[in-house]
Amino acid sequence: MTKMIVVCTGDANTKFDRDYYANDHFNLARSCWEEYGMQSAEAFFPYAEADGWKSIGVYTFSSEQGVHDALASPKTQQVMDDVKNFTDAQVVLRSLFMAF
Repeated sequence: MTKMIVVCTGDANTKFDRDYYANDHFNLARSCWEEYGMQSAEAFFPYAEADGWKSIGVYTFSSEQGVHDALASPKTQQVMDDVKNFTDAQVVLRSLFMAF
């Protein structure tokens, strides 16, 4: 099992629709990436007094290769085009985490 962590960063002026992200965007990602082994998605929303992370999305895949295949898929453009519907964050960070 491999987890892809996606972080959106911003400041107090950054738009971020938590409901849309956790429901609509995750459903879209699932429909685009299930065939590549995406099993689930979770949303976390940090609280900080200073600017920083607006959201942490944890996407669980059955394998690391599945993550790479999903991101290389033409369907990924649908997922990326949807980002504007929930945030205007300019910085998105991605990392992979896997059991060891």
